[in-house]
Amino acid sequence: MKPADLRKLSDVELDQRVLEIRDQVFDLRIKQATQQLEKTATLRQAKRDLARALTIQAERKEKA
Repeated sequence: MKPADLRKLSDVELDQRVLEIRDQVFDLRIKQATQQLEKTATLRQAKRDLARALTIQAERKEKA
């Protein structure tokens, strides 16, 4: 998800998105550990999406 898309979300929606991405990263790590993950790039992309969302969340808290 692009940063511009994340910035359009409300605070509640952004919090929900962060939780969803965290769950996704956890599931991908489990799949990787059990060697069921076919595309390892998906884990890297999910981590980056999480970092983007957390950065925007931190920016909003800093402004408030």
